Amino acid sequence: MTTAHELIMDGRTEEFWQKCCGYIDLSIDQFMTIQNQLLLEQIELLKKCELGQKLMRGVAPQSVTEFRREVPLTTYASYVPYLPDKNEDALPAKPVMWQRTSGRSDEFDCKWVPLSERAYEELGDVFMSLLLFASCNQRNHVALKARNKFLYGLAAPPYASGCWALRAERDGVFDWMPPLAEAQSMEFRQRIEVGFRQGMAEGIDMMGAISSVLVAIGERFGQGGGMGRVIPLLNQPRMLMRLLKAVLKSKLARRPLMPRDIWTLRGLLSGGADASVYRHKIKELWGREPLDVYAAAESSLIATQTWDYGDMTFIPNLSFYEFLTEEEYAKWAQDHSYQPPTRLLDEVSPGERYGIVITSFHGGAFVRYVLGDILTITSSRNEQLNINLPQMVFYGRADDIIDFAAFTHAFFTEKSTWQAIHNTGIDYVDWVARKEAVNEAPLLHIYIELKEEGSIGEEQVTELLHREIAKINKDYEDLERFFGFRPLKVTLLPGGSFAEYMARQKEAGADLAHIKPPHMSPSDSVMNALLGKEMVTALFPADTSKAKLTS
Repeated sequence: MTTAHELIMDGRTEEFWQKCCGYIDLSIDQFMTIQNQLLLEQIELLKKCELGQKLMRGVAPQSVTEFRREVPLTTYASYVPYLPDKNEDALPAKPVMWQRTSGRSDEFDCKWVPLSERAYEELGDVFMSLLLFASCNQRNHVALKARNKFLYGLAAPPYASGCWALRAERDGVFDWMPPLAEAQSMEFRQRIEVGFRQGMAEGIDMMGAISSVLVAIGERFGQGGGMGRVIPLLNQPRMLMRLLKAVLKSKLARRPLMPRDIWTLRGLLSGGADASVYRHKIKELWGREPLDVYAAAESSLIATQTWDYGDMTFIPNLSFYEFLTEEEYAKWAQDHSYQPPTRLLDEVSPGERYGIVITSFHGGAFVRYVLGDILTITSSRNEQLNINLPQMVFYGRADDIIDFAAFTHAFFTEKSTWQAIHNTGIDYVDWVARKEAVNEAPLLHIYIELKEEGSIGEEQVTELLHREIAKINKDYEDLERFFGFRPLKVTLLPGGSFAEYMARQKEAGADLAHIKPPHMSPSDSVMNALLGKEMVTALFPADTSKAKLTS
């Protein structure tokens, strides 16, 4: 098989583009033909394996319609004991590796996800398409070189992004910094420091990390934190010259040193609920807009922005997609025995929100699996780039959405809450938010740790945050306008609260994904650990009739 490196070296860039990015030129009918054909192939594999027979409850569907009508929706609990115990003999295809993702409930500390050989192969071209989109400025434009210096800011295997990096390694297009075998055995901070050191000598072409990490690295760099291990090595002429030029740029601009002063990136990948929140900050720090992608370990890559950095386009060949309307999703969430009707991608409506359901292709394990994410379909096509496929944005995790439906349709997601906090301009360390009850009335309680304790008071923060939430969420604004009700409380946490929490988690041997508390609806036990005994007593006195935590 011809590798990406060989295609670039041979000048076959148009073939390279079509091989990886050709799916954006599909019509919706062509997209659905691919979806249906791959699903029928997957059904045949499911019929022959123990897991498939269990999940399909003995039904042997002969068509996509029969599959959707007869096979029930599933959650991760449906795959016990097969996936948690890595029972490979029961799967549709033998996995070449196992990925893991964080568990989002008390039921599972983590989730194990098998990746078949064919899925692993297909993933290569799709992952490469993200890097092409992140570095191009028009269709068929291949800006990647034969070898690109990639600063490794991804997670290490068995987390999904680390597994995807392993697949990209086979295409021979990237020189990872640090080298992949070394990077994936290092602590995150160490590999960034080593990568920066290599980048000072050799340059950096690409970088990939979740958005908040890109901001944290960029800001720490300006404060000298990213340079600590580099300064002693500046006796090397190339490194010294690179740094001197960068310092001059920042001094002339009268601002702190930023990564963009040292490197001119070809592409930047990001993701996470905070992607839209930090987009402009990332561009300011790194000098390039980040390409946002939507993915999950269970489904792999689902959708991506293209070179206009607008809404996302679905990827056809890794999973089969079904969509639950919000009403049907709510019914199913209350009663998993209820089997709701679903829509396909050619049946969704712009402006509507949907829960997404996926079925793995290529011998994967998941069958009509409810991911737990809510997406908004923004339009039926990308007019600017002439992409004739529905466009989407990530709305939020269904189990992270805080609602006040008893009053209006005011919903708070991690994305919208983060955006409001960011828009206040407050310099903060981190935050969590919960729906709580005071005197039997529900409110949104946001706990924030400031970077400089005492720099601003709780009343001021509350007022600033109230204004920003009202700008984003008109239903929230109506609560005060029509009902005279302001369901917002802010508590400023003592300095070091999040650092102490994470240190205790790490000391206790917590998994990487559970080192930080979840932003939305953290459990009582998480809140007690974050707040500490003295603060819990102060905030929630023995008389719990007046104030109580509600998950």
